[in-house]
Amino acid sequence: MQSTKQGFLLLISVLLTISGNVLAQGKLADYQRAEALKTKLKDKVYNAPQQINWTKNGSRCWYVIQTARGKEFVVVDPKQKTRQLAFDQEQLAQKLAAATGKKIEPFNLPFTTLNFGKDDEAVEFVAEGFTWQYGPGAMAFSKKGPFRAEPTDRRYWGANSSELSDRAVPSPDSSQTAYIKNYNLYVRSEKTKQERQLSFDGSEGDYYASTIQWSPDSKKIATNKIRPNVKHLIYFVRSSPDDQLQPKLENREYLKPGDALPVRRPQLFLVDEGKQIPVDDALFNQQFSLSRLEWRKDSRAFTFEYNQRGHQVYRVLEVSAATGAVRPLVEERSNTFIDYSGKRYRFDLADGKEMVWASERDGWNHLYLIDGATGKVKKQLTKGEWVVRNVVTVDTASRTILFAASGKTPGQDPYFTQYYRVNLDGTNLTALTTEDANHVATFAPDFKTFVDSYSRVDMPPVTVLRSATDGSVLVNLEKADISEWQKAGWQTPDVFTAKARDGKTDIWGIIVRPTNFDPTKTYPVIENIYAGPHGSFTPKSFMATNRSMHELAELGFIVVQLDGMGTSNRSKAFQDVCWKNLKDAGFPDRILWMQAAAKKYPFMDLSRVGIYGTSAGGQSAAGALLFHPEFYKVAVSSCGCHDNRMDKIWWNEQWMGYPVGPQYAECSNVVNAHKLQGNLLLMVGEVDDNVDPASTMQVADALIKANKNFDLVVLPGLSHTSGGDFGERKRRDFFVKHLLNTDPPAWTATTSGTGAVGMGK
Repeated sequence: MQSTKQGFLLLISVLLTISGNVLAQGKLADYQRAEALKTKLKDKVYNAPQQINWTKNGSRCWYVIQTARGKEFVVVDPKQKTRQLAFDQEQLAQKLAAATGKKIEPFNLPFTTLNFGKDDEAVEFVAEGFTWQYGPGAMAFSKKGPFRAEPTDRRYWGANSSELSDRAVPSPDSSQTAYIKNYNLYVRSEKTKQERQLSFDGSEGDYYASTIQWSPDSKKIATNKIRPNVKHLIYFVRSSPDDQLQPKLENREYLKPGDALPVRRPQLFLVDEGKQIPVDDALFNQQFSLSRLEWRKDSRAFTFEYNQRGHQVYRVLEVSAATGAVRPLVEERSNTFIDYSGKRYRFDLADGKEMVWASERDGWNHLYLIDGATGKVKKQLTKGEWVVRNVVTVDTASRTILFAASGKTPGQDPYFTQYYRVNLDGTNLTALTTEDANHVATFAPDFKTFVDSYSRVDMPPVTVLRSATDGSVLVNLEKADISEWQKAGWQTPDVFTAKARDGKTDIWGIIVRPTNFDPTKTYPVIENIYAGPHGSFTPKSFMATNRSMHELAELGFIVVQLDGMGTSNRSKAFQDVCWKNLKDAGFPDRILWMQAAAKKYPFMDLSRVGIYGTSAGGQSAAGALLFHPEFYKVAVSSCGCHDNRMDKIWWNEQWMGYPVGPQYAECSNVVNAHKLQGNLLLMVGEVDDNVDPASTMQVADALIKANKNFDLVVLPGLSHTSGGDFGERKRRDFFVKHLLNTDPPAWTATTSGTGAVGMGK
């Protein structure tokens, strides 16, 4: 009897504990705390520059930091090795207040951008609609005049620039002018004004391009002859325009996988002879694109780059100005794809006698020195199981290269960026940064010094001035202070690694906990996913973590982010997993990583896993419920490219291949919509011109036809988006309802001192 009673009491205790855990999550107090977190954290990381700016003459740099008293402007002099305030902020505030009649706080000045004068003493800034000048000491404070912003290019990102116009292009010696007339190439003597026609076979459907390139000796011209394609237009209805009652029909140029492309054929003209030299197109006749048509400085030849459709062949080609003969300087081939959009780099030395070239030909992205005469590799400049991330500069005088790389230091996160210098013969590879952190460098215009801000998600930033010769620290500039964040209860993200599907490769990710984290509780897990093959996306620097991840965690979740196989910045084989297989999205690695994390951290409840993402992340989030419903239970998908045949041509043909084969349907969320299990929320902007919004609507259509339950939110007037504040609230409520089994609080509920949580905000 006693044993039965004890067992009953134990059961009641367990049930109460479980009930308490659930009741303490997803409630109004949690929403209020999530909302209050914004205010508690905003501008509370002190002494951490966000952007480093070098003055025009390159002698000094400046930046803005947040301090306990407000914003401070700091200037650094590398020669003098000094750090000081850029100007007297209290004096400037007084002068600006007197001139405008407004109250100006000295450490909350109404501007964050400066322009330094030639002497680096006087500064110009824009405030209250005017441009002002201010200098130290007795220098005048003056209003220079009304501020007029430079017009910005508001062209749609996918619109093709016109290559058919009558714009005149003068020769380098100004003796002649070239232009397109009646689809053909003409030149005019500036002395006699006599006009000569150089081509005669141009037409509306096969015309000479107005992007005319004169040779440096003014004796030759190179341009393209273009056979245009039929434009692919996508259409939107802007339901709620700001300027009228009735909706608007809009369209955009938007090429999709499989569409016909314009064909460009380089043309060569000898101007004095009035002669056109044939250029054989055998080496570039299956083009996706031609680019960088450039003359050699001695006018002996011009070069261009050829990206074969399907992205498995990439060539740098040279055309002889004497004969029109075409020869390859570099040829890259891949059985999968060449990452032309993310890892391409070329620098010509000594007018083409040598070339610095980036390639993944040995399985890792590295730099090579190419012989310009033979096209053969003279020297592999970098080598090893690590990747060159980008080239900062090639110094032709000292024959050195400054570059960023990751993965070279054993024991460090392989995504951490470090900076290096190497000679053009591959010798004397020197690490300029070494600390176990992610480094962001801003180099002086002369590349002799650089400002290095380094941090980790679990380490606040340190900012120093370094020598670009040996990396030595010249001046210690800033060390961030996060004491206010710590007072607010902010939880440092945990960095976690686990093995990938191959049992060998490390997968790196982060774990975000709420400020009231209790290790005795269990929490549903939500993954923030973006698995685009063009990059890696897990934050590596402090404060790079998406703010909404921390706010989402406040509602009673563990939020994670990681990079699985199929993403970039590791080996070529690591990235190749994505090829013709975007539905993979690294899910086998992601699931193994979370399972390993849950073994170490039992507070992670893998019976309740959610996922969310936008764009390619939206595709993956929805795909999680189609292809891995045994693991993922709830998904929020925003502006997803759910069928890669519906999305932009360059991105999708690069990873999914060309021609458009059955792999596209196999990876389609539309085709596979009938497999849906779990709870899905789709969100889409009605005028999304990044990913055709019809892609989301086609998923919805397929789900309806398959008699599947789901939620759909269409966002009027919005383009490519995660939904803004409205979308964020919908996303949070969806996870609270379906992962915590709790009804979210009313949107009219208000928070203490922070305004409304929902619609009334």
